[in-house]
Amino acid sequence: MQLSHLHDWNLTPQAAIALQQQLAAQIVTGPPLALERVQLVAGVDVSVKDNVSRAAVVVVRFPSLEQVETVTAAQPTPFPYIPGLLSFREGPVLETAFARLQTEPDAFLFDGMGIMHPRRLGIAAHLGLWLNRPTVGCGKTHLVGAYDPPAAARGARSPVYYRGEQVGVALRTRDNVKPLYISPGHRIDLESAVALVLACAPRCRLPEPIRLAHRAASSP
Repeated sequence: MQLSHLHDWNLTPQAAIALQQQLAAQIVTGPPLALERVQLVAGVDVSVKDNVSRAAVVVVRFPSLEQVETVTAAQPTPFPYIPGLLSFREGPVLETAFARLQTEPDAFLFDGMGIMHPRRLGIAAHLGLWLNRPTVGCGKTHLVGAYDPPAAARGARSPVYYRGEQVGVALRTRDNVKPLYISPGHRIDLESAVALVLACAPRCRLPEPIRLAHRAASSP
């Protein structure tokens, strides 16, 4: 798969923050994604163990969620763990994994944040600029913003506000389980992001493409 190499990854934390602020202005949260035209969805995850980062991208057919392609990549972890700078820790190995894809996914679901981020450039937004495809952030834990807990039923959501703007939603993907934190990454609006996540999570808390990617990234 072709992707744009927009910058080098070998930056200091201070330079990385400055770059995030610059790139955030290029993010487009829209237009709506026509789910009836979506054929392939990719799940994206990175596992870090013993200072080695292992990335996995799993492509499934939509809406059947049948697995089509899995690619992995591994390399020494190049960046320290710093909240808000995850993409600089995981981006290099993901760039390698994306380049190995033989299919062309219509949308990508990331285990991480989109614009629900201190500088509105979580990993789904940041790598969305490289991919130039609709990308969605599916965070498992709360990072930024204020919200009320959503109702307990699957599909219930509550808006998440940060610095006076809605940056996503807390979304129940199963009855009575902890919500996911859904936000647009790039080239998709919030409503489409929520609809895609729910369509990809018929049984489990995590969308199936991300669940499969997590399994692949965690395998020896």
